[in-house]
Amino acid sequence: MKRRTAREKALQSLFQIDRSQIEPIEAIRYTLEDDESDPFLEDLVIGTTKNLIEIDKHISENLEKWTIERLGNIDRSILRMATYELIFLEDIPYSVSMDEAIELAKKFGDDTSSKFINSVLSKIKNKLAQK
Repeated sequence: MKRRTAREKALQSLFQIDRSQIEPIEAIRYTLEDDESDPFLEDLVIGTTKNLIEIDKHISENLEKWTIERLGNIDRSILRMATYELIFLEDIPYSVSMDEAIELAKKFGDDTSSKFINSVLSKIKNKLAQK
């Protein structure tokens, strides 16, 4: 499975988890239907859910006049997955994670999602790069 496809499936899984509070493996199985799973997809979903407190902290610190609870489910799921990549997947350049998140926002979000995602992730990236 290509990484872009894995990210789309991971986003769908994370959206399901956020909405229905189902287990990550169940969400992945539901999203894949009869397709084979992928290690990168599983890492994104399981890693994001296991590190949600730290991820949400980074996102919340970089929101202006918003709370994470007020974000749309798609935007929140994209931000969580991309932030997981930025923090924990050191083999992926920041620019790749951000570009992929922006593309997901264009495909699945509303008209303002991509700019919003870019803004928040840029702030997170800048803070991580300073460490």
